[in-house]
Amino acid sequence: MSEARDHRGIALIVASALFMQNLDSAVLATALPAMARDLHEDPYRLGAAITSYLVALTVFIPFSAWIADRFGAKRVFMFAILTFVASSVLCGRAQGLGELVAFRVLQGLGGAMMVPVGRLLLLRGVAKKDMLSAMAWLTMPALLGPVTGPPLGGVLTDLWSWRAVFWINVPIGLIGFALVAWKIPHVPPTRPGPPDVVGLALTGTALALVMFGIETVGRHVVPGWVSVLALAAGILAGWLAVRHCQRVPQPALDLSLFRIATFRDPAVAGSLFRTGAGAVPFLIPVMLQIGFGMSASQSGFVSFATALGAFAMKPLVRPLLRRTGFRGALVINGVVASFGIAALALVTPAWPAAAIFALLAAGGLARSLQFTALNTLAFADVPAERMSRATALYGTLQQLTPALGVVLATTTLETCLALSGRSALVAADFSWGFVVAAVVVLASIPLHARLAPDAGAEVSGHNR
Repeated sequence: MSEARDHRGIALIVASALFMQNLDSAVLATALPAMARDLHEDPYRLGAAITSYLVALTVFIPFSAWIADRFGAKRVFMFAILTFVASSVLCGRAQGLGELVAFRVLQGLGGAMMVPVGRLLLLRGVAKKDMLSAMAWLTMPALLGPVTGPPLGGVLTDLWSWRAVFWINVPIGLIGFALVAWKIPHVPPTRPGPPDVVGLALTGTALALVMFGIETVGRHVVPGWVSVLALAAGILAGWLAVRHCQRVPQPALDLSLFRIATFRDPAVAGSLFRTGAGAVPFLIPVMLQIGFGMSASQSGFVSFATALGAFAMKPLVRPLLRRTGFRGALVINGVVASFGIAALALVTPAWPAAAIFALLAAGGLARSLQFTALNTLAFADVPAERMSRATALYGTLQQLTPALGVVLATTTLETCLALSGRSALVAADFSWGFVVAAVVVLASIPLHARLAPDAGAEVSGHNR
């Protein structure tokens, strides 16, 4: 087997675990009404099952860098898969909201180590010339999970039970665990020194409070002042964490990575793009079901077009980046992706499903290229000895931005309702959601334009 094929295989093995994680979040949203009925809870209270997981996921990611260095990335990744699978089984057996939330926190612990540690396993063993191809394969789960999740969640819930949306993780996880043990080379542990306990505590507190505030604001899960107070306290803790991490030699979050231009751009400008793009997977199924009157299965199969577009882009990523370079691709394709999101505002219930399908597929093409370019460029110039810290910091940002995208979408829809005086959403409200998301995506373009023309050229092959 060739070296390139080996890296592709490792990317696919790691991606299988990441797909399991991304799929889990998407199918759960579809199953929430059935869970609420079975557990005799208000659907709004069941939102805690999603919130608790996201909070745990974001809080534990900064710990993953030190743990991977201390115990070995492969060993930690395998442990993370088993933790995720075991907690999925427990979630499927939960008899009440309290149990479900506790098991979702445990699931978040496993997920937090799967994301950055899985990427670290891939990047530590791949040459720069193969990095683009490997990251293209690794990016697929992030695009497929939110799209395939709703139809799969609906089918599993209708045919069996909401508990099946958790049990589907068992075969996927066990197969992934076996492949990791068999195919991925051993990564020996290092001596990272003692962990930055103060930095980890401040960072974890800040992320937990901010994520709690983001996930509950405007959703009537807790009183409004609690969400606002959590956000304010989280911002304060975050400021203290930044000051602390700038002063210690081995910080919990290595903020000096932002001095690397090819890391800073995907982290900062990429966060704007991911926030705007993160609103789309939420808006599309809600628009198709509430605004257009489609069933859950109908909307799921229409929105699956995004995944097809993402697959179609995969073989085109390398030649496009070789021709345009990272800066050209991020600027030009960023504009295309923004207009693709804005075009969704033109969709009405009178459109045939085939036309909506085609527009969504085209949008999947553009967003797939942008995600792959961002996720590859971020690590193009990071030294090997700092790769674990880079994956932890970048992974934290990747988890924050989709949540911000959902908040962006829900805030826009709630504003439309407030201004119109209506009590129910109509199709026109979703148009504004897509317009706002497109503007946020477009705001990332001037930042991308500041990149050097040859940024990441060793990886893209541009100007060779």
